[in-house]
Amino acid sequence: MKETFVIIMAGGVGTRFWPFSRTDFPKQFHDVLGTGRTLLQQTVDRFDGVCPIENIYIVTSEEYKELIKEQIPALTDDQILLEPHRRNTAPCIAYACYKIAARNPDANVVVAPADHIILKEEVFKDTIRIALGATRNEDILVTLGIQPSRPDTGYGYIQYIPDKLTVKKVKSFTEKPHLELALQFLDSGDFLWNAGIFVWNVNAFKKALLEFQPDIAEIFEEGTEHYYTDTEESFINKAYQHCGSISVDNGIMEKADNVHVVLSNFGWSDLGTWKSLYEVSDKDENQNVTEGNLLLYNTTNSIIKTPKDKLVVINGLDGFIVAEYNGVLMICKKEDEQKVKEFVSEAKELNSKWV
Repeated sequence: MKETFVIIMAGGVGTRFWPFSRTDFPKQFHDVLGTGRTLLQQTVDRFDGVCPIENIYIVTSEEYKELIKEQIPALTDDQILLEPHRRNTAPCIAYACYKIAARNPDANVVVAPADHIILKEEVFKDTIRIALGATRNEDILVTLGIQPSRPDTGYGYIQYIPDKLTVKKVKSFTEKPHLELALQFLDSGDFLWNAGIFVWNVNAFKKALLEFQPDIAEIFEEGTEHYYTDTEESFINKAYQHCGSISVDNGIMEKADNVHVVLSNFGWSDLGTWKSLYEVSDKDENQNVTEGNLLLYNTTNSIIKTPKDKLVVINGLDGFIVAEYNGVLMICKKEDEQKVKEFVSEAKELNSKWV
């Protein structure tokens, strides 16, 4: 277990979850499900028994450092990696992997977002252990694949070779296809959603990065003498000025020929949208998901989250999102939730405090 490390990516803003998710307080720091634990805390909890807490690293932005220290007080400053700029997931993961490799060159790493929901925790741990077993002695890149339930164009798709192996070879990796292609993937039966959770040993990752993103590899290789020292921060500030912005999916996983997948079924949701929160939440007899002091009349199939210090009366809504947080109230049809990004953009033009 001491060779196992976990990298949690916690720097995103979660725009599609506005107005709940805001620049100064994104969704990963909220108790979205009303469990008493925030999404970030749940993510850390999930790895209890998989690796010791001192092997958990969180990559985030400077602005969220205090939030993380408050929510996960067991972490040292060395375990909180601060990105000076958002450069997507490839540089974020590279920074963490190179830093971990400087401490333990035999490290076996799990990379996970901070804002996903996993309902079957023990099944998740078992799945992670299977992947870690495969990457411990073999230089392969493993991702976790979820059986798709709809032709969603917001996910990456993994085509695998259908055999009897638990860790299956990946044939192709397609990031966010258009609808026609997503429908074809669903029909074929050998495609999975990419859950965005990766497992590999640091050497396998470094080799892949050097081959497909050599500029990024060289930047973070140069940091080896700076990690865990007083010069790390100034090195990283300079390094990120030279870093391009690219996802690990586009930058490596689509290109590499040593990608494998573990078919997974642990009650996963990336909680990317209000609709996805509605789908995983408990519903009342009218199929509503609610939080707040509410009087509802003739209201069905809706998700309503409002402040507890306000009485909200709603009559005659079907299939709506009603969300109020920190001075912003949004009322929107669930089926139109893709417009939330437009709302955010226009709200920002009015006043940046609204986003």
